[in-house]
Amino acid sequence: MDNQTTETTAHGVFSASTIPAEELARLTDDIVSALKTVYDPEIPADIYELGLIYKVDIEDDRTVKIDMTLTAPGCPVAGEMPGWVQNAVGAVEGVSDVEVNMVFDPPWTPDRMSEEAQVAVGWY
Repeated sequence: MDNQTTETTAHGVFSASTIPAEELARLTDDIVSALKTVYDPEIPADIYELGLIYKVDIEDDRTVKIDMTLTAPGCPVAGEMPGWVQNAVGAVEGVSDVEVNMVFDPPWTPDRMSEEAQVAVGWY
């Protein structure tokens, strides 16, 4: 029987893994910190707090698979932002590879933003 652990965050975007709980917790924290270094150039808040990260899977081989979206499908950095995310998360110690999948379903809405992001953009 695999030793399954589930790591949840405020956004609940992380899934179960067989990686030891202590390492998974560190990886999760470090990945979230890395995601928080990537900013939407049009909104003064990071992509994690904006709710643009829909799902993060940490595979047993330490490949990180990320489903993310943009504030709008026609966003001027649509072609660049996945690379920014890949570079940021790829720099996390212990991550072997990063795959970023851009999705637009469900569409992003401002209600996905954290309170911190709402304050940053003056919507709170």
